[in-house]
Amino acid sequence: MENSNNTNSDFKAEVMERTEDTQEEILKNKRAERFEKQKRDWEDMQEQKENRKNKILKWLIPLIFVLLALIIISTGFALINTNNEKIIAGVSVDKVKLQGLSQDEALSLLESKIEEKLNEELEINVNNEKTSLVLSQIELNYLAEDAVKKAYSIGRNSNIFANNFKILKSRLIGTNVKMDYKYNEELLTSIINEINSKIPNAVKQISYSIEDDELIITKGSKGLGINKSELEHAIQNNISLDKNEIINLNTFEIEPDPINIEKIYEDIHTEAKDAYYTTNPFQVYAEVVGVDFNIDEAKKILEEDKEEYIIPLTITKPNKTVNDIGTEAFPDFLSRFTTRYDESNVSRSTNLKIAVKKINGVVVMPGETFSYNKTLGKRTAEAGFKDAAGYEGGKVVQMIGGGICQISSTLYDAVVYANLGIVERHNHAFLTSYVGAGKDATVVYGALDFRFKNTRKYPITIKASANNGIATVEIYGIKEET
Repeated sequence: MENSNNTNSDFKAEVMERTEDTQEEILKNKRAERFEKQKRDWEDMQEQKENRKNKILKWLIPLIFVLLALIIISTGFALINTNNEKIIAGVSVDKVKLQGLSQDEALSLLESKIEEKLNEELEINVNNEKTSLVLSQIELNYLAEDAVKKAYSIGRNSNIFANNFKILKSRLIGTNVKMDYKYNEELLTSIINEINSKIPNAVKQISYSIEDDELIITKGSKGLGINKSELEHAIQNNISLDKNEIINLNTFEIEPDPINIEKIYEDIHTEAKDAYYTTNPFQVYAEVVGVDFNIDEAKKILEEDKEEYIIPLTITKPNKTVNDIGTEAFPDFLSRFTTRYDESNVSRSTNLKIAVKKINGVVVMPGETFSYNKTLGKRTAEAGFKDAAGYEGGKVVQMIGGGICQISSTLYDAVVYANLGIVERHNHAFLTSYVGAGKDATVVYGALDFRFKNTRKYPITIKASANNGIATVEIYGIKEET
């Protein structure tokens, strides 16, 4: 029995031993299979890496050669253009071709084109009624030198690749530089207002003037007008050298601006101040006449429905005027202009004498703008003006204050010779008898004015007279080095 148990134990041990050997063998085989698989995967991965490397090298080497060739070509291209002193092909300014020109040659060409442009008539049609504008009238100034520099810098002001791109682009499709400009905005506004005022049945805006100790406000009236902003924008679009398009505008009915008594008060209210001057530095300070009125009373007066309102003013005279300072304030003669008139025409001569009396002794400070209409005020019989021949609508007609355009024209020419800035000036419809072509300055109260600005460092004064058939206007001040 004991032997039998021993035999069974030995058998079990043998079976277990064989089983363990079998499992060990199986594990060894599995490990071997995994190793073989990992080896194959690693070899496949290495093969893929090698294939990718070969593909990259296949494309990279030619690409490197191409890039090297492009760099060599670009460098040579850039060096050639850098040493070229001419503007590159395809470059223009306002569509004026400048390729192959030096900067001096390009500037000379542009200046000749600019001269043509400034004398070119820009046609403006309002309701099919033709008028025109010459761009030199607005003191247009083209910045030609800056434009030439920009044109010359194309293909030169960046890195090699950017420069070459711009050069190729200019050769293929061209590069146009827009030329900058400046102009006198006040003159353009004045011209647009003039065009608007000459429309048949044009709207009349309110106007006001000071007559002695009264503020006279004239109410505006409904009428036709143009879109001034539209016209200004259209004119700006035609300033480019390559543009000259006809501007067509329509009119529409416009209500006049309401009377803004607070704004008028701000414009005319002043405190009285005596004139004085300093010596180091020399500076003249003109007297200021005090002007005031009661706004509440003025509002009550404006409640009435009238064409013209008279507001009483409180005028305070200064104790000392510029004329009291003496010749020290205006030691130098600057300019003179004279015109002749028929003294036997009493009514017209009276109007001329009133006009010169109004402007005589007026002082215009540096930076200040003189207005002929505001200085003379409304031409009325109460102000002493007479019915006399004057120009209206291209015809000679009888009108109150007729002839005063002769004094505004005489003043205009004296102002020009004194080298002061013209802000607003209008020609008559035809040649006048007292000055040559282009030397007149017509005025219409509430519509057309003659205005100039004292652009000098020191104040100027106007001396005016009308005696023995000769109207004279002189400008005095201090001569300045030019």
